[in-house]
Amino acid sequence: MSNAKTIVLVHGGFVDGSGWEGVYRLLKKDGFEVSIVQNPTLSLADDVAVTRRAIAAAAGDVVLVGHSYGGVVVTEAGNDPKVSSLVYIAAFAPDRGESVSSLIANPPAGAPVPPILPPQDGYLFLDKARFAASFATDVRPDLASFMADSQVPWAVEALTGAVSEPAWRSKPSWYLVATDDRMIPPDAQRMMASRIEARVTEAPGSHAVYVSNSDIVASVIAQAAA
Repeated sequence: MSNAKTIVLVHGGFVDGSGWEGVYRLLKKDGFEVSIVQNPTLSLADDVAVTRRAIAAAAGDVVLVGHSYGGVVVTEAGNDPKVSSLVYIAAFAPDRGESVSSLIANPPAGAPVPPILPPQDGYLFLDKARFAASFATDVRPDLASFMADSQVPWAVEALTGAVSEPAWRSKPSWYLVATDDRMIPPDAQRMMASRIEARVTEAPGSHAVYVSNSDIVASVIAQAAA
């Protein structure tokens, strides 16, 4: 595969960039340069700024990849002229003026409710006891437990950050729907993927599909790079 493009991986809420390790190894093996963004998830503006620095440091064109809330970040940061394409992995793909908060405001009847605890000093966490069942059902138990215990505080301000100009309006997009996701319902993922006219792949997987099924995630990213 070509190494003329750099893959920039953007994590979502409650986690950090280390979850991309499996995807990173596969992409590196195939000859890609890969950069992993460590967003503080304090505000959308801050996370976009961190991501833009990673884009600026990248060699060549960039394939910008976002998981979950990372989809909001790449939707805003992807307007950078170095970004050639966008990849959404079980991610939010907002339109102009939308945020995570607005996209989750009216869940469909019967949809799983993520076990988000009440805010603590303006930050959100998932209930550790229910983390695996909601976020990582197909991740090996010891790793799911580690993910639950190592959660990154997700600021309410980041959830309310709205997109100003969605990059998918001018950049080709790919979307991986995780069909067993209990954080972002698969039908919601399909709706967003359709709206942005993305090339869609569906695969079995929890919200942590990027951890549990690195092969398919790396394959979709490679398609975007090609």
